[in-house]
Amino acid sequence: MEGSQLAADDWWRSAVIYQVYVRSFADGDGDGTGDLTGVRSRLPYLAELGVDALWFTPWYLSPMADGGYDVADYRVIDPSFGNLAEAEKLIAEARQAGIRTIIDIVPNHVSDQHAWFRAALAAGPGSPERELFHFRPGRGAHGELPPNDWESEFGGVPWTRVEDGQWYLHLFATEQPDLNWAHPAVRQEHEDVLRFWFERGVAGVRIDSAALVAKDPALPDVAGHPGPHPYVDRDELHDIYRGWRAIADEFDGIFVGEVWLPDSERFARYLRPDELHTAFNFSFLSCPWDGERLRRSIDETLAEHAPVGAPATWVLCNHDITRTVTRYGREDTSFAFTSKAFGVPSDLELGTRRARAAALLSLALPGSVYLYQGEELGLPEADVPLDRIQDPMYFRSQGRAPGRDGCRTPLPWAADEPYAGFGSTVEPWLPLPDDWAAHAADLQATDPASMLALYREALRQRRNLPELHTGQLRWLSEERDVLVFARGATLVCVVNLAEAPAELPDHTGVLLASNPLDDRGRLPKDTAVWLAV
Repeated sequence: MEGSQLAADDWWRSAVIYQVYVRSFADGDGDGTGDLTGVRSRLPYLAELGVDALWFTPWYLSPMADGGYDVADYRVIDPSFGNLAEAEKLIAEARQAGIRTIIDIVPNHVSDQHAWFRAALAAGPGSPERELFHFRPGRGAHGELPPNDWESEFGGVPWTRVEDGQWYLHLFATEQPDLNWAHPAVRQEHEDVLRFWFERGVAGVRIDSAALVAKDPALPDVAGHPGPHPYVDRDELHDIYRGWRAIADEFDGIFVGEVWLPDSERFARYLRPDELHTAFNFSFLSCPWDGERLRRSIDETLAEHAPVGAPATWVLCNHDITRTVTRYGREDTSFAFTSKAFGVPSDLELGTRRARAAALLSLALPGSVYLYQGEELGLPEADVPLDRIQDPMYFRSQGRAPGRDGCRTPLPWAADEPYAGFGSTVEPWLPLPDDWAAHAADLQATDPASMLALYREALRQRRNLPELHTGQLRWLSEERDVLVFARGATLVCVVNLAEAPAELPDHTGVLLASNPLDDRGRLPKDTAVWLAV
């Protein structure tokens, strides 16, 4: 694309990738659910924003027990979103606009409505159909207890008993039975699915729960288990992803893995040259708004990627995470699923100020950046009424955890239209907050001080500044609460997290600031600036 500083086949090394949660992006047919027609209608907006690629959360046929991450058929678009022809048009039209497409693959599990699982239930114990999943007899005198002590990622027991007495494993919701990746048919099917979508023009694939796919065939208890973890980060995963990489290389495609691992050496193994291209950076995403912690996260991230030559990724929010404006306005600005709770107060003015600074920080770091839809509008976390919550995390926690619907509320496009211009003629699938119209894209597009204006200008400059594509990061100060680093020889980023205004280093011009400098040319608290030097 125009202004790009990298060869076309290296676009992903410094790309800005926009995450589209289709149900909540734009409603093209007025039925209350976002769809591919709605996305196509907003391609000019996305091109003007200046993103390099779109990452779509699952758009496949699904009962939507977990927002589409319960896939019933990878080759069929869910009718609520459109059809395969519409997806092919979207991929092609986006590419004509200079925007690539990344799709989501969920290898750990399928929907309980998938043809394989329905056949497995019908076939009964000991059948070849059940070998595609993890069916086991229960423990206890009458098989009434789950086969092991594992815990679901959504909380509770990850086993469900079927009528014939066997239990099946689901690390997530009951409606998401785990696949048996030791079975060659499972591996072949996923490789065929990858080819299916690469042949239709997608540029890359995001791999959901990439480190959970393989299981110890004995399915032993976690407690007291002496060897490697029974289902997290198992060595046999790497052979799976090497097979995937060979397919991606045929099509010049790329992978980004969802890999949550505390061990940096184990994490880096997924990014070896013959495996995944990139992986999400959850250290930075969950980091609090604290100068020392942020710097440590940046340093550790760059260090763990360096040995394998992979670019880092920088993420502030996604469809699972409390929105940045709300999180940064709280007393505890870090993120962890275990600490999500109802009624946590947030100073949204403070959170917005910090989110603006964080945008410039993340966009100035070496590597690629993932931008979740609505972050460019400065949307806060929505307070979804209890009777409208749909996320299974809420129900599996018996109502203790608010779940993830608050960051999935439909986008506001036009302040004066019904449902803030989302496009619906009926109430959307999740209710819009009363003040949502104030955040509408059409209002922000004409306001030079808006979050949208900041993102548009930051992405425009990032595209055209060679230093932000090729320059290495070099720290210029050891000050704890003021981050000062250079990219290349002519660009400096300063982020002030201290209480007092910060003096700026010598510079020839201010390229962009998240908020105005003070009357003495100093950088106020919770403000970031890009300087030409």
